Amino acid sequence: MRDVALELLNIVALATGVAYAVLAARRNRLCWIAGAVASGAAAFLSAVNKLPMQAALQVFYVGMAAYGWWSWSRNSSEGELAVGVWPVAAHLVVAAVLVALSFVTARWLEPGSFAAWPLLDSLTTWFSVFATWLAARARLENWIYWIVLNAVMVFLFFAQRVWGMALLSVFLTVIAVAGFVSWQRKFRAQVTAAVPA
Repeated sequence: MRDVALELLNIVALATGVAYAVLAARRNRLCWIAGAVASGAAAFLSAVNKLPMQAALQVFYVGMAAYGWWSWSRNSSEGELAVGVWPVAAHLVVAAVLVALSFVTARWLEPGSFAAWPLLDSLTTWFSVFATWLAARARLENWIYWIVLNAVMVFLFFAQRVWGMALLSVFLTVIAVAGFVSWQRKFRAQVTAAVPA
């Protein structure tokens, strides 16, 4: 019975996770509702499968869904959601901080040996937090992070035999590529429209 319940939860996480990514790529704020459901299911699945940082990340996502809904609603109140970018130097500073933080949390996770992949779990968690913040702020680069992160999570979940989450990560990698292309077109159109004739 437990296995059936976990498989159903995998299906829920998969379906709502794909819905989140598709809606986000289309800049539709309903993505945040689908994301909250997907994250709730994924939090439980990650905890059961000894990925504590991923479980904590999914709980964070539930909170970020509320923030994302609010941010996108506010930013699109005057029309279509605008797409922005972040400076490269800022990305480098944040990346250095997140790598250092990942080593600290991986070291913290190791003694109890509860975590199956302490460093990889930590890296994907901290960078996912940042990518989610970028998505909530409608920054183009969030999709680049998601392409890499989802590809890594395919391996992570596959190695732990969490098939539904591994499959979801495959779909999310493909959708992240499509999301990047879509948002990049939007960003270029904004830049073109802002240039005086």
